Amino acid sequence: MSYWNDVVGQAEAIAVVEAAAAASAVGGSDDSSMTHSWLITGPPGSGRSNLAFAFATALMSPGTPDGDEATQRQVDARTHPDLSVISTEKVIITIEEVRALVTTSQFSPSVSRYRVLIIEDADRMTERTSNVLLKALEEPPPRTVWILCAPSEADLIPTIRSRVRSVRLRVPAVAEVAALLTKRDGVDPAVAARAALEAQSHIGMAHRLATNAEARERRDRTLGIALGLGSVSAAVIAAASYLELAKADAAAITEERNAQEREGALRSLGVEPGGTVPPALRAQLRALDEDQKRRATRSLRDGIDRIMVDLLSLYRDILLLQLGATTELVNVAILDAIVAASQSCSPAETLAMMDVIAIARRRIASNVAPALALEAMLVVGIRVGGAASDPN
Repeated sequence: MSYWNDVVGQAEAIAVVEAAAAASAVGGSDDSSMTHSWLITGPPGSGRSNLAFAFATALMSPGTPDGDEATQRQVDARTHPDLSVISTEKVIITIEEVRALVTTSQFSPSVSRYRVLIIEDADRMTERTSNVLLKALEEPPPRTVWILCAPSEADLIPTIRSRVRSVRLRVPAVAEVAALLTKRDGVDPAVAARAALEAQSHIGMAHRLATNAEARERRDRTLGIALGLGSVSAAVIAAASYLELAKADAAAITEERNAQEREGALRSLGVEPGGTVPPALRAQLRALDEDQKRRATRSLRDGIDRIMVDLLSLYRDILLLQLGATTELVNVAILDAIVAASQSCSPAETLAMMDVIAIARRRIASNVAPALALEAMLVVGIRVGGAASDPN
C-alpha cells in the first residue's frame, strides 16, 4: 500500500508494525505482534513521524492493513475522526495538551477499529507532563493505540519506556533519500542527490534543500562564513550573521503558515478578511498569536541548530581529508575550500572546533543566549577558518 512509500530505508521497522496491523485486522491477540503503546525512535530526519502516520493509517483502515485511499487521505490531512495528534509546535509539549489527549483517548473509536493517538517529539515532555501520560498508558481503554516518537528511548522517563514497545529506525542511505525526492517530488536526480548528501539523509531537510533555492543559499552562506573567519571581531560579526540566517530560515517556515492559520481562524469566527474583530472574539485571536510566537521561538532554535549541524559537517569533511580517510564527503560542492582548510590547520584543532560546536548546542538547549554561545564558539573557530582564508 502506498502509505508506506514515504518511510525510506526502514524495511525492518515497517515489517514489525505491518505485522502488528495485520494481526489486529484479523482479530489477532498475539502480544508479540500488537500492543496498545508504541515508541518509534531514530535520529532526526529518519522518518519517525512518517512511520507513525503510516502505522496509524494501517490500524484505522477497514478490513485489512492493505486499507483504503479514503483513510489515507484523512490521515494525511489530519482530519480522521479517530486520529489525535500532538505535533512539535512549541519548545515543549505542555501538560494541558497531554491532559486533553488523555481525555480524548477515553472515547471509543467512531468509524475505525482503533483510536490512534500520536505524540511527535515526545522527548519534549517534562517529567510532570510525562507522568500524566503514564497514567493513560497504565490503564488503556480497549481499542486505543498510543504512538510516541522520540530520538531515543533514553529521552523518556523509565516508567514510560517500560510500558511501550520500541521500534528503532536507522539513518536512511543518501541514495534512498535522493530516490524519494525524485519519485515523490519530481526533483532532478542531480539536485536530489546533492540535497540528500548535504542534508546527511535528513528527509525533511533534504526536501527543503532540493525544492527551495533560498534554503540552499542560506546553507552555502553558513559554510562560507565559517571558512572566512580571521579575527575576534569577525567572529562577533559572524555570530550576528548566523542569528540573522536562523531568523530568516524560521520566518520562511512560519510566516506563510501563520497567515493561513489567522485567515482560517477569522473565517471560522465569521469575520471577513480585513474586517474589524469584535471585542468578544479578540481573546481567541490573542491565544492564536501566543501559539504562533511560541512556534516562532521553536523554529528559531531549530534554525540555529541546523546551522550547527551544517558546521559540524564542514569540520567533519576537513578532518577526513586531514586523516586521509576515504569516507564520502558531505560538502563536495566546496571541495577546493575544504582542501585549503585541511592543509592550514591540524587535526587536533579541527577536533577542538567540533567539540566547541557540540558544547554550543548544549548551551543553547539549556537556554544560554544564542548570540553569546555562537560568539564563544566562533572565537575558537578563528584558527581553522582564518587559516583557510589566509594562505600566508
